[in-house]
Amino acid sequence: MQIMAKNTKVNTYMYVFLFVFLLLVHSDPVVGMKETNGLCRRRSKTWSGYCGDSKHCDQQCRDWEKAEHGACHQQGVGRACFCYFNC
Repeated sequence: MQIMAKNTKVNTYMYVFLFVFLLLVHSDPVVGMKETNGLCRRRSKTWSGYCGDSKHCDQQCRDWEKAEHGACHQQGVGRACFCYFNC
């Protein structure tokens, strides 16, 4: 009976650790982040897919989202388009 109780406790800790890990992996720490130069950045709402060219991201942020500028940045495993707005 003790072995089963220990396994249950270990399994519980494992599930809690997995849950916290997934929350951290899927959280977006740069959404709404305030920069030191008075600009706030957030992930583009109109861009989809991989962001490989910051010039295209910049143009879309300016034209479609009325941002000051945009740029591609690493996010998770890939790259995403982020727009910069006056805070």
